[in-house]
Amino acid sequence: GALQVSQDPGEAQVTVGGEVALVCRVLVSKPWDLLRLEWVKEVGRGVLCATRLSPSAHPPPEPCAPRLRLAWHPPRATLSLRQARGEDAGRYLCRVTLEI
Repeated sequence: GALQVSQDPGEAQVTVGGEVALVCRVLVSKPWDLLRLEWVKEVGRGVLCATRLSPSAHPPPEPCAPRLRLAWHPPRATLSLRQARGEDAGRYLCRVTLEI
């Protein structure tokens, strides 16, 4: 297809107070103007961070939740979580939509 999205690492363990970086690799086979990128924790519990990206946007314009930072270095969008807490445990999903 026109859009491929992959996440790395597949699983990570972080100690309380530590930091983790989650990478979302976005590959688009055709030229594009705008992507919507969202990081979601536990699907159905809301969006942690969302932004619209252009191929050359550095950094994303919208801020994320506290302790979260999003960096865009095409083709990678990295979500960094600082000062991890127990309630941060869970599944994180990178969701990408190619806007036409």
